[in-house]
Amino acid sequence: MPSFDIVNETDIQKMDNAINTARKEITSRYDFSSSKTTLELDKKLLEIQIMTENDMRMKAVQDIMISRVMKQGIDPACLDFGKEHYASGNMIRKDVKIKKGVDKETAKKLVKIIKDSGKKVQASIMDEQVRVTGKKLDELQEVIALVKTQDLELPLQFVNFRN
Repeated sequence: MPSFDIVNETDIQKMDNAINTARKEITSRYDFSSSKTTLELDKKLLEIQIMTENDMRMKAVQDIMISRVMKQGIDPACLDFGKEHYASGNMIRKDVKIKKGVDKETAKKLVKIIKDSGKKVQASIMDEQVRVTGKKLDELQEVIALVKTQDLELPLQFVNFRN
């Protein structure tokens, strides 16, 4: 029976390349010339730490980071910008989490959308992904088109398309 999986995966190597490029851009920009701005990627925790002096520079670093992530072909919706924390002295720290996997609430929304569509397919939640199975490939392709039109605040990929 044909099936496919709906997942949210981020290529960590591409993310690392984007962060390195953003770091180089920050060091070469005039408005960051005397800045103590740092940008670090923790691959194990899937987290990016930003430290800088003020809100204006924090916003500029976020804009640089988003543009570099987009140039690497990664959807910036996978970045979860949390709250700013005041570190020692006059420094501001922000931890940006990289979203990976489809959370339970989004998975339930996906299953509901697919079931409400009236297509003869089954959707089931498996760990951090949603598996869709059906008898006809055309119906599966219609489900992919339907899910792409939804605004779920997660970059979704469709993988493991099997006959």
